[in-house]
Amino acid sequence: MSDEQMDTGAVIDLLKRALRLQYRSALLYTMAAGSVRGLDQIAFADLCREWAGAELDDARRLVEKVVALGGQPPTEVAPIQWSDDAAETGRILVDCEDEALEALHAVIPATGQEARSEALEHLMEHVILRKQQQVDRVLMALGDSE
Repeated sequence: MSDEQMDTGAVIDLLKRALRLQYRSALLYTMAAGSVRGLDQIAFADLCREWAGAELDDARRLVEKVVALGGQPPTEVAPIQWSDDAAETGRILVDCEDEALEALHAVIPATGQEARSEALEHLMEHVILRKQQQVDRVLMALGDSE
C-alpha cells in the first residue's frame, strides 16, 4: 500500500469542513477570553486567550495546506453559540471541539501513503492532540469526564 496516492479532492473538501470549525474554535475561545466574569474565572479567561492564539495558528496551517493542494480556503464560519455563564461556555467549547476533532480526524484516511501524506497526517495529529488537551482541561474544570 506504499503507493497509495492522496485523494487530493477529498482531502481539500475535508480540510475545508474542518477549517470552518477551526475558525469557530478561534472565535469561541476569543469570546470566552473576553467575556467570562468573576475573580474565579481569571485563569480560565487567560487559558482561553492562549488557546485562541493556538487555534488561529492552526487555522493558518490548515489554510496553507488547502492552498498548497490547489484549493481555496472557505470563508464561512460554522455557527457559533455564546453564553455569559462560564460553565455553559465550557460545555459549548467541549461540544464544538468534539465536532472539530472528528472533522480533523476524518481527513487522515484520505491522505494516502506518500511522503506528503505522512506530513499531512502528522499535522492533523498535532492539531488533534493540542485540541484534545484543551478539551480535557475544560472537562476537568467542569468536573466532567468522557
